[in-house]
Amino acid sequence: MTDTELQKLVEQISSQFFAKPFRHRARFNKRLRTTGGRYLLRSHDIELNPRHLEEHGEAELIAIIKHELCHYHLHLEKKGYRHADQDFRRLLAQVGGSRYCQQVSTGRTVLPYRYELICRACGMTYKRKRKMDPSRYRCGRCRGGLELRELKE
Repeated sequence: MTDTELQKLVEQISSQFFAKPFRHRARFNKRLRTTGGRYLLRSHDIELNPRHLEEHGEAELIAIIKHELCHYHLHLEKKGYRHADQDFRRLLAQVGGSRYCQQVSTGRTVLPYRYELICRACGMTYKRKRKMDPSRYRCGRCRGGLELRELKE
C-alpha cells in the first residue's frame, strides 16, 4: 500500500465512521517502532507504522486508523482527545477502534549483558549492559568496592 492509497483509505474511514472529512495528510512512517500510529497535534497529520500492515493485515491497520482519527476529530472539536478522557473512550467504543495495537516483531532490540560488577568483599554480582567506572560506586549490600569484568558472548 502506498501513501496515496493510505490517504484514500483514511478519508474513506473518516467519512464512513465519523461522518466528517479528513482534511490533512496520512502517511506511513517506517521509523515508528513501538507504536501503531500517531496523531501530530501541530500539523494534524497522522503517521502509521507500515509493519502493522505487513505483519497483521489490513484489519489491524483499519483499527489503528480509527484510533488515530478519534484523536484527530476530538482535537479539532476542542474536546478531550487524550487516552484518559471520557470523550475519547466513548468515541473509540462507538466507532469500534482498538485501544491497543498488536506487537510487531521488529520493535525494540534487546541488548545482552556485556559487563558484570563484582563486590570485592561479599561477592555480590551486578549485571550491566553499559560500561561504567566501578571506582565511583559501592556495593548495595555491604558497601564494599566493586570490580568490573567483561562477559564473554
